[in-house]
Amino acid sequence: MKYWQYKPLGWLFGGISRLPFGMLYVLSDILFVLLYHVVGYRRKVALKNIADSFPDKSPEEHKAICRQFFRNFADYFFETIKMNHITDDEMRRHTVIEGVEQIDRYVEQGRSVAVYFSHCGNWEWGTSITLWARNNPTNGVVYAQVYRPLTNKWFDAYFLKLRSRFGSVSFDKRMVFRDLLLLKRDGVLSVTGFMSDQKPSAGDVTHVVKFLNHPTAMITGTETIVRRLNLVAFYWDVEKPSRGHYKLTLRLITDNPDSMPQFAITDVYARLLQQTIERNPSIWLWTHKRWKYPVQYPSTDEHCD
Repeated sequence: MKYWQYKPLGWLFGGISRLPFGMLYVLSDILFVLLYHVVGYRRKVALKNIADSFPDKSPEEHKAICRQFFRNFADYFFETIKMNHITDDEMRRHTVIEGVEQIDRYVEQGRSVAVYFSHCGNWEWGTSITLWARNNPTNGVVYAQVYRPLTNKWFDAYFLKLRSRFGSVSFDKRMVFRDLLLLKRDGVLSVTGFMSDQKPSAGDVTHVVKFLNHPTAMITGTETIVRRLNLVAFYWDVEKPSRGHYKLTLRLITDNPDSMPQFAITDVYARLLQQTIERNPSIWLWTHKRWKYPVQYPSTDEHCD
């Protein structure tokens, strides 16, 4: 009752989530027009990010990528609401996840896993990985994703509910190391997704690489946790072969973190993410101000080209 003023919004989202996909994409087309043509929501930010990231492309290509990004972004919004009432069979028809058997093998060997992922495609649908895994929450393996709590408590609770739809849990990024350490102490295996393409929080240790034609400070906390807990690290490669359909492929980064130099895991993630974005730039989230605060390249001039 504390958030009674949001009840009409909850009813609206509940009604939308019951619509068939065809109707959802009609609504998405309307939202695209509003976002891109009427309101111009962060359109200048997105276009500048795209142009700076792909200087070899023409202005017409930059605009085409930007328009398609906003179409994808509108799809993401309604697809995420759909998680309220999507069935397991519907999710399997709309998302294909390849490589999950690799995670199953490591879990059966007693290893916990970290999955690097990003704001590509519909990242919320990634929680459906439990539908493909042999070793999942039904037999005691914890599947989780790390998140930054939203300021608005109603929306925070709403998204936490959506993310638990397929049996996974959410760990606050400020407490994730403690949470994973407690699981390890109790002998519980885990598979945890780390959204690692955001800009680092203030005070975080950063590592600068050349990423999408920018000197970019990468989040290193994920690598720190991988090393301290000896996790197997994977990268989640995302493709969008058609509207409403995603292909997610798990690619092994390392199963022996101590064998890699400092920040090498982060470097591999940045390189693989850049390849994903270059293959289809419109599926990445271009509206966030990733390069708001300029940084300098390290003396080694590491890059992801």
